[in-house]
Amino acid sequence: MATNESGGTQLDGGAAGGTRGTTTIADNVVSTIAGIAVRETDGVTSVGKGPSRAIGAVKDKVSRSNDPGRGVKVEVGEKQTAIDVDIVVEYGAPILDTARSLRTNVTDAVETMTGLEVVEININVTDVHVPGSDDDEDEDESSSRRVQ
Repeated sequence: MATNESGGTQLDGGAAGGTRGTTTIADNVVSTIAGIAVRETDGVTSVGKGPSRAIGAVKDKVSRSNDPGRGVKVEVGEKQTAIDVDIVVEYGAPILDTARSLRTNVTDAVETMTGLEVVEININVTDVHVPGSDDDEDEDESSSRRVQ
């Protein structure tokens, strides 16, 4: 049985002979697992809303790391979890198929790794990424720089 205590879920670690301790899974662990599964889904180009993506990109460059849980919100109960995610899809990718694949990937990853049942995944498609539109801006900036 799991209990939600201070941002985490505690699972009994018992075997057939009885309980031998507890395992606590923090909420950010579930959001990290879900975030990685979202990013591995074909058709998803980025996760999070505009301002959080921009701030996250700057933070990632400064700290030289990334936060896989960024753009993913989770609610963890005793035995179940619900997940909300904001995504940007690639232009041309069928959104409903992408959402279906995303739900499958996230559910499989979270349930396999944590043992929690994923009861719902709410997907908010915030934008469509057009390949080449951002790439052209980067090329123009780099060609106008004196030092690279």
